[in-house]
Amino acid sequence: MTIRSLMLAVAIAATGLTGAVVAPSAQAQAKEQFFPVLPYRTGAYAPNGVPWANAYVDYLKLINARDGGINGVKITFEECDTAYATDRGVECYERLKGKSQGAVFQPLSTGITFALTEKAPTDKNPLITGGYGRSESSDGQVFKWNFPLQGTYWSGADIIMQLITQKEGGNIKGKKIALVYHDSPFGKEPIPLLQERAKIQGFDLQLLPVTAPGVEQKATWLQVRQARPDYVLLWGWGVMNSAALKEAVATGYPREKMYGVWWSAAEPDVKDVGEAAKGYNGLVATGEGGKVMNDIKSVLHGKKLGTGPIDEVGTTLYNRGLVSAALAVEGVRRAQERFGKGKVMTGDQIRWGLENLALDQKALDKLGLGTVMRPISTSCLDHEGSRSARLHTWDGKKWNYSSDWIEADESIIKPLVKQFADKYAAEKKLTRRTPADCQS
Repeated sequence: MTIRSLMLAVAIAATGLTGAVVAPSAQAQAKEQFFPVLPYRTGAYAPNGVPWANAYVDYLKLINARDGGINGVKITFEECDTAYATDRGVECYERLKGKSQGAVFQPLSTGITFALTEKAPTDKNPLITGGYGRSESSDGQVFKWNFPLQGTYWSGADIIMQLITQKEGGNIKGKKIALVYHDSPFGKEPIPLLQERAKIQGFDLQLLPVTAPGVEQKATWLQVRQARPDYVLLWGWGVMNSAALKEAVATGYPREKMYGVWWSAAEPDVKDVGEAAKGYNGLVATGEGGKVMNDIKSVLHGKKLGTGPIDEVGTTLYNRGLVSAALAVEGVRRAQERFGKGKVMTGDQIRWGLENLALDQKALDKLGLGTVMRPISTSCLDHEGSRSARLHTWDGKKWNYSSDWIEADESIIKPLVKQFADKYAAEKKLTRRTPADCQS
């Protein structure tokens, strides 16, 4: 197992920035907040995992270097590489969970999320699964420790179907929609939402699984060529995305009729296809640029403290990793407002902070995040907090925004969330949280 352990207690001094490794037992005295990091810099999905990981670490570094930590509490972190494998993800979790009094974990894998959902309540470690994980975990009355912040796969699938419906003038009855998906918990997540919309809107849904990692897709795209769906939804990750686009080119399927989820719509997904991918559409749930990116370039890269290459800063997956780190930091900051500014927070306290986020546009602007992430407000009932995305379209060289921000339709999603959350609660013999528990 690859372990990268770095100390981020960076002191600001006239001579520059310095750091030193401190034993976990000294954390309370040194006032350090530990952040476990579960990236995948190795394996088949590394090209997509690395930009996210670099951004996540960069933001933690920035909070120390620019702000002196979270209200004076320095950040430390340790990486444990999962290679996107569920067993390794669980092993990494077990290895890192004892490094502090509790910490927020972000597994960046739906498979790992499913496994850790069983462990988090006992260990009192909150899970942030921004843009992935269990869609029904937005129900905080059942999933006390899961936070699918700023978008679940049901939200993403719903937004894509809204966009397609708009394109078709409001009526897609009789249309054929194919879902080409990674044959894993991740890829299967949007299916219930799409099946529900198919019932409501009258379109024909075709499900086309792709065996991981997704390099070989000829049989799948032969089915696409035979069925000639009106639209293809791509639910891939890593090499599967570029392979799908190449097969679409080979079979003559129009790229402008392809819509990818946010994990299928980044630079690594299209760069090897280039001009041939022109017209391909994908969701994006983050913004761009702004003060925080300038700070990372000047405060970190300007002093050779950046984690990855500077030209990676501001790319799609980098922005996603940065927002993920920012949400974790703000969960700690919110917890400090209740349990003591300048104190190290426990896992249970951080969980409360994540459940009571209140980041409006003014607050985001103050943090330098105003152009990168959307406002978010969470509660016991709502662990998602916000559920919007917009489309960007590949022009052969770069991504360009091609829609306004669109909110997922809660009238369709909420009943599904309750249905699946109730089913989970029954299986695990859980009871819904009481109002008193929601205040704790």
